[in-house]
Amino acid sequence: MKPNQIYLLAVLFVFLGCAQGGESTDVTPGATSPKPSTVAYTGDLPIDSISLPEGFKIEVYAENIPNARSMALSPDGTLFVSTRGKGYVYALRDENNDLRVERVDTIAKGLKLPNGVAFRDGSLYVAEVNRILRFDSIEAKLDNPPEPVVVFDEYPTETHHGWKFIDFGPDGKLYVPVGAPCNICDPEEEVFAALTRMNPDGTGMEVVQHGIRNTVGFTWHPETKDLWFTDNGRDWLGDDLPACELNRATQDGMHFGYPYCHQGDTLDPEFGKDKDCADYTAPVQNLGPHTAPLGLEFVLTEHFPADLKGNILIAEHGSWNRSKKIGYRLTMVSLDENYNSTGYSTFAEGWLDEETDEAWGRPVDLEFLPDGSMLVSDDFADAIYRIYYN
Repeated sequence: MKPNQIYLLAVLFVFLGCAQGGESTDVTPGATSPKPSTVAYTGDLPIDSISLPEGFKIEVYAENIPNARSMALSPDGTLFVSTRGKGYVYALRDENNDLRVERVDTIAKGLKLPNGVAFRDGSLYVAEVNRILRFDSIEAKLDNPPEPVVVFDEYPTETHHGWKFIDFGPDGKLYVPVGAPCNICDPEEEVFAALTRMNPDGTGMEVVQHGIRNTVGFTWHPETKDLWFTDNGRDWLGDDLPACELNRATQDGMHFGYPYCHQGDTLDPEFGKDKDCADYTAPVQNLGPHTAPLGLEFVLTEHFPADLKGNILIAEHGSWNRSKKIGYRLTMVSLDENYNSTGYSTFAEGWLDEETDEAWGRPVDLEFLPDGSMLVSDDFADAIYRIYYN
């Protein structure tokens, strides 16, 4: 089978998985078998093709993790991993501290696009399209997960951009995005193309940011507590328009332009009439067009070179509607002391063969381990990598 045929079959599999998940509202907790899976590394992934800055190394942390998407690391070392098309949530354990996963448990299956996972006070929070679930005392029950508690179930049921990245902010509240239910439109409901937050028990849900087409990754600056997030730009304006974005929210109630203004300086040909880009918050950095930036992390570890500290690393999932593919890499946005961008560059690449224009992997999310190394999930190669500075 040719590489492009493999790629198309994989895309079809994800699409069908999403459609099937959209029909199911039942949660099936528990592992696929009564015992956890023991993982043996095979070494089949072509990680030697990944190029990194001098001194950095990459290895496989876990493989055969189907559709691995968002990650949440508990203080006790359990890595919770979501999926999107598959509808599963996994728990991964490095049992012997060799920086490679030996045990995989399935926490739930049959979920509806469960892209978001977050961990707080011993409980795992999982986001479906229209609701938030909570699995209590989960680490004591990995081999027999409990029935989940429904924390909130009043989000829209639209599946277009309906998958959600979630995380707890410095204020202790759970932040949940609701993407635009379209490529480009101006929804009447305030909750669409927005970022919401709620108390951990599901009360007090409110919309806090506007004009965000589809963010699938955000974090907070450790000192200023400002929210930083990626946003995926609209499609079908050509190969090079508009840029995807890295944004910064310094207060509640900001508007980041969608659907009126893209990349801070380009009015939409349909919805931008009689609008002014100056009325909206411009990106900190325009990223590549159609690169699909998802997870991001500030470099805080002392185990990376000092000149990288404070910069932002971003996982770019890669384009799908561009004549020549772009993305499929990790990028870095360098920041000065005032948090202004001083550059946008490639940090790791090699998942995309530029000569054949075929990809074997698609980075999704980033997570730092206590030893200072960084995990990268890949929902196309069904793997999680570990990048460290040697």
